[in-house]
Amino acid sequence: MSRIGKLPITLPSGVSVVVKNNVASVKGAKGELTEQIPTLVKITVLKTQIVVSRDNDSKTARANQGLIRSLLNNMIQGVSKGFEQSLVINGIGYRAELKGNYLYFLLGYSHPILYELPNGISSLVDRKANTIKIMGADKQLVGATAAEIRAMRPPEPYKGKGIRYHDEIIRRKEGKSA
Repeated sequence: MSRIGKLPITLPSGVSVVVKNNVASVKGAKGELTEQIPTLVKITVLKTQIVVSRDNDSKTARANQGLIRSLLNNMIQGVSKGFEQSLVINGIGYRAELKGNYLYFLLGYSHPILYELPNGISSLVDRKANTIKIMGADKQLVGATAAEIRAMRPPEPYKGKGIRYHDEIIRRKEGKSA
């Protein structure tokens, strides 16, 4: 029995869910998200709740029930509240700037890096604190965008220079000993 899959999802006000032809679409204040639903899983939309059930008790049906319930819950949270990820830039001369739909990075390379933000993603850059906030309705896209930006200059363990997540802890190494 799937413990997560059997839990009902409560619908906040202002969010509507429509399931048609095995495609679930969720609309809210922050946008619209869609997800393909496997045939083993059935979604029942009530007035204030959504219930995810399965056709049979096979292993794939149980796994899909929990997966689809989690994905729907993330979609509902995304279109109502949104998701955000914070990144910290650490290093002398390392900085970021927001120019329209592009992030402009100076990360110690011989050239600047221009990163185009995907559709549905917005960003805020705080130059004093040297932080970047990635915001959007799609949790998966927010995480992937933050990971791509972090991969431009991952933090190194000796001086801690690079781009790291806000809550990430870098295990520092000791340098050469004389």
